[in-house]
Amino acid sequence: MLSKKYHLSKKNDFKRVFKEGKYYRQSFLDLKITENNFEISRFGFIVSLKISKKAVVRNKIRRRLSEIIRLKLPQIKTGFDMVILTQPGINGKSYKETEDALTILLKRANLLK
Repeated sequence: MLSKKYHLSKKNDFKRVFKEGKYYRQSFLDLKITENNFEISRFGFIVSLKISKKAVVRNKIRRRLSEIIRLKLPQIKTGFDMVILTQPGINGKSYKETEDALTILLKRANLLK
């Protein structure tokens, strides 16, 4: 699991990313990024009720995204706040399809070292 220090936790952090951030989209994932003044990158995940009404399903998607980020963390540039938003259609995707889409998003945003 992704360590707490890499999580966006405050409402104001999410607001700042949405207000100032750049937007990237890849099929069933969206990415909003903005720079922060820290030596680490922080991540937030939003899985809405549009994806599934069941909390179990939404939490599974959130855990899957968190694990992909945890494994890619050494390759991701530092000093950014990122919010990963999911779109309808992610529900039926496999781990590999989700990982590939997230990797493409990170490359497009020029966040991989």
